[in-house]
Amino acid sequence: MLIQAAGLALLAALSPTALLVAAVYLGSARPRYVTAFYLAGAVIMSLVMAVILLAVLRSVNLQRPAEHTPRYGLRLALGILLLAAAVVVARRKARPPDPSKPATGIVSKLVADPAPMSAFLVGLLIFAPGISFLAAVQVIATARASFDLTLLALIIVVVINVLLVWLPIVVHLVAPGATTRYLTAFNGWLRAHGKLILIGVLVAVGGIMVINGIYGLAVVR
Repeated sequence: MLIQAAGLALLAALSPTALLVAAVYLGSARPRYVTAFYLAGAVIMSLVMAVILLAVLRSVNLQRPAEHTPRYGLRLALGILLLAAAVVVARRKARPPDPSKPATGIVSKLVADPAPMSAFLVGLLIFAPGISFLAAVQVIATARASFDLTLLALIIVVVINVLLVWLPIVVHLVAPGATTRYLTAFNGWLRAHGKLILIGVLVAVGGIMVINGIYGLAVVR
């Protein structure tokens, strides 16, 4: 259970947007202070939503052996949703940026003016749970595990989910100049390949969930 949940959380953590924002904040006037608030928002949103999702899924008793079919049916449905999302993202044509027009999205506006409270709000918004994160939490919720093991698994999933926020901070503490320089250079690559990364993550998690769901429904009894 721990390995499967951690693996799905790692895939959910591969967010180009999360890393791009971290790079912007680490290049600001107060890099560690502002990024710490960004991390706080990310952790709070991830932890609160993980607990809520766990409570909802546990309320329908999917962890019980008798709920075998609904449990694997849920995993299959999540996998299909993720694959469908990958198709939608792949078919969507991104509009080329217009240098004469400022970004209009709420996250773009907040990131453009790095400050502690705006960074905290950005963390909350960016880490609102997606289907990949739900897939990781449902592994925990549908497992027959003790309270201590469930709590440990939730903490691991949350820590991994915000990996691209706390890891740059840690590296920045060790080598601030090099971290800022490499993240700035990496920004261009992420902007160019962010869509491909997102599609790859959706396909990977969706494929895992579909295979697991079909295997559970057809083989496991």
